[in-house]
Amino acid sequence: MTDVASRSGSAWAPLSVTTFRWLWLALLASNIGTWMQTVGAQWLLIDVPGADALVSLVQTASMLPIVLLALPSGALADTFDRRRMLITVQAAQCAVAVLLAALTAADRMPPALLLTLTFALGAGQALTVPAWQAVIPELVPRSQLPAASALGAISQNLARAIGPAIAGLVIATLGVAAVFALNAVSFVVFAAVLLWWRTPDGNAGPPERFAAAVRAGGRYVRHSVVVRRILLRAALFLLPGSAVWALLPLVASRRLGLGPGGYGLLLAALGVGAVAGAAVLPWLRQRLSPNRMMFTAAVLFGVATVVVGLVRVELVVALVLVPAGVAWVTVLSSVNASLQLFLPNWVRARGLGVYQIVFAGGQGVGALLWGLLAQATNLPVAHVAAGALMLAGAATVVRWPLRDVAGLDREPTSYWAEPHLDVEPERYGGPVLVILRYQVAAADEVAFRSAMDRVRLSRRRSGAVRWGLFREGEHGDRFVEVYQVASWDEHRRQHDDRLTGADREIEAAARALAVGPPEVTHLLPAD
Repeated sequence: MTDVASRSGSAWAPLSVTTFRWLWLALLASNIGTWMQTVGAQWLLIDVPGADALVSLVQTASMLPIVLLALPSGALADTFDRRRMLITVQAAQCAVAVLLAALTAADRMPPALLLTLTFALGAGQALTVPAWQAVIPELVPRSQLPAASALGAISQNLARAIGPAIAGLVIATLGVAAVFALNAVSFVVFAAVLLWWRTPDGNAGPPERFAAAVRAGGRYVRHSVVVRRILLRAALFLLPGSAVWALLPLVASRRLGLGPGGYGLLLAALGVGAVAGAAVLPWLRQRLSPNRMMFTAAVLFGVATVVVGLVRVELVVALVLVPAGVAWVTVLSSVNASLQLFLPNWVRARGLGVYQIVFAGGQGVGALLWGLLAQATNLPVAHVAAGALMLAGAATVVRWPLRDVAGLDREPTSYWAEPHLDVEPERYGGPVLVILRYQVAAADEVAFRSAMDRVRLSRRRSGAVRWGLFREGEHGDRFVEVYQVASWDEHRRQHDDRLTGADREIEAAARALAVGPPEVTHLLPAD
C-alpha cells in the first residue's frame, strides 16, 4: 500500500496508465518536431535584413493563432469528439509541413511566406492544445493531475532540449528543408497513436451549439475569480519571460559567436533544466506553498534573464539557463495544474483555451516587444528591462496570490429539484427567467446578502447572462433572486451537468440563512 501511494505521488505515476503513456510519447515526438521547425525558421531568417524583428516574429507567428483560435478551439473540443478533432488537425499540419519542406528545398521561401506557413502551423497548435489538455483528466486519476501536468511540461521542455539540438545538426548537414520534413513526420506519429486509441462510447445528450458554447466559456472565465487570478499570475510571468526564448538565437549568433549547433545546445540547457524542474516538483510542493514557489521561480528566472543579456561567456550562459529552465517549468506547470484541478469537465477545454490565449499572447506580444526594443537599443538593454519587469511581477504575489484549489469539490452534481411545468418549453427557445423567493429574518439579512453575492458568481459561471437580488416592497422580509439564461437548453444544462460540489456548498450557505427553501418560478417566452 505504501509503495502504491509512493508511485501515485511521484512525477512519473501517470505514465503507468498505458493510454496516457503512448499519447504522451506521441505528443513528445510532435513537440520535438515543432521545436525543430521553430529553430529552422529562425535560422532561415538570421542573416536577412531586419533579422532582429523577423526572428522574433517567428515566435509571434506561432503564438498569434492561439490568441485568435484557442477559445473557439476549446468550444469545439468541449462539444465534439476530441479524438477525431485531434486526428484531423494532425493531418492538416502534416500537409503544411510538407509544403514548407518542398518550397524551402526549392529555394522559394521568402520571409513573408515562411511567417505565413508558420502561422498556419500555429493555428494547428491552437486547435490541438486545448483538446489534448482536456483529455488528460479522462486518462488519469484526479490525484495524479499535478503530475500529469508536470509531465506535459516535461514533454514540452524535453522537446526544447532535444529538438533544437537535432535541428542544429540537421541544418548543419542536410539544410533547413530536412528539418521541416522531419516535423511533418512527427505529425504522422501523433496521428497514428490517436488512431490506435479508442475512446469509450459516451451517452451524452445533444452537444451545445457552437456560438453558445463559445459565449458560455468566456462567461465562465469572466465570473470565476480563481481562474482570473491564475491567468493573471501566468501573464505576469510570461510577458517578461518571453525575452529569453525570443532573443536567444541573437544572443547565440551575435554575442557568443555560435552557429546553429551552439544555439541548439543553449536551448538544450533550458530544456534540461525544465526536465529537472518537473522531476523535483513533487518534492517542492511538499515543502513550499504555491505562492512561495511561484515567487522564488520568478525571481530565479528574472536574474537569469539579466545574466544571459550581459555575460559573453558561452559556458556561463549555458549554466545559467539550466536553473532558468527549472523556474520556467515550475511556474507554468503549477498554473496549468491549478486550472486542470479547478475547471469542471463541461467547460475544461474552453477554460484551458483561454489559458492558451494568455500563454501565447504573453509570449507572442512579449517576443515582438523585446525584439523591437533590442533593435532600437541593444540586446543587453532588452534583457535587463525584461529581468526587471519579471522581478516586479514576482513582488505582486503578495497582493494577488494564487488560491489553493486542491481541496475544492469540482465533481459535477445535480441537486436542483426537477422543474414541473404546465407549458412544454422549446429546447432552444428563450430567454428564460428563473425567479427564487426567499424569506429571511431581519437578523440574517446582512449575512444573506453577502452569501448571495457568491451565489451570483455561481449562477453567472453556469449560464446566467443577467442576475439581480431584490426585496419585495410589500413584505420587507422577502428577497427575490432573478436571473436570465439565454435559452431553455442553457437552463437544462445548469440542472444536469454544470454545477459542482463547490456550487452546492455556496448555495447551501445562502439557503441556510433563509426560512425554508425558496419558491422557484420559471418564466418562458410568451410566444
